[in-house]
Amino acid sequence: MKELNVMIVGVGGQGTLLTSRIIGKVAMNAGLDVKLSEVHGMAQRGGSVVTFIRFGEKVYEPVIEEGSADVLISFERLEALRYAHFLKKEGIIVLNDSKINPMTVVIGAAKYPENIIETLEKEHKVYFIDGIGIASELGNSKVLNSVVLGLAAKYIGFSEQEWLNVVEYSVPPKTVDINLKAFKAGYEK
Repeated sequence: MKELNVMIVGVGGQGTLLTSRIIGKVAMNAGLDVKLSEVHGMAQRGGSVVTFIRFGEKVYEPVIEEGSADVLISFERLEALRYAHFLKKEGIIVLNDSKINPMTVVIGAAKYPENIIETLEKEHKVYFIDGIGIASELGNSKVLNSVVLGLAAKYIGFSEQEWLNVVEYSVPPKTVDINLKAFKAGYEK
């Protein structure tokens, strides 16, 4: 397998770190070399959280340089816009179509940008999903990351069963069933 660079962006509390660990574990289980790096903003206060996952036959460093990500997974629209410059020209964005106002918007110091998806689609292939809506329909909005991961898994590679095995292993025991349903819902989109 060629080296793959996956970047995950979101807001604190959306499951960004768990999602990166699941992706890393799937790649490790496939016998690949995996490097992971986590960058925390003000995660507890709704700030940006960024993780890099790089895997392949041999990977030497965890950080993804601008213009070199194959896949950008974003749990929020503005975060995708903020980090789209990390994508390769042929890279893709997997986007949870939701809006979370950053503090600057909440206090009135800035406006939330309009037409984010349309802006992103001008330069990138964007696959978007209503992760929160699907997770809520399943009965737990907190599994939105599993929904989005399900969609992203189709573009990252590996079999559905490999993903399901790692999701089952990685989430808290009480949430296994709902996370597996959420993953499958995203994977089937």
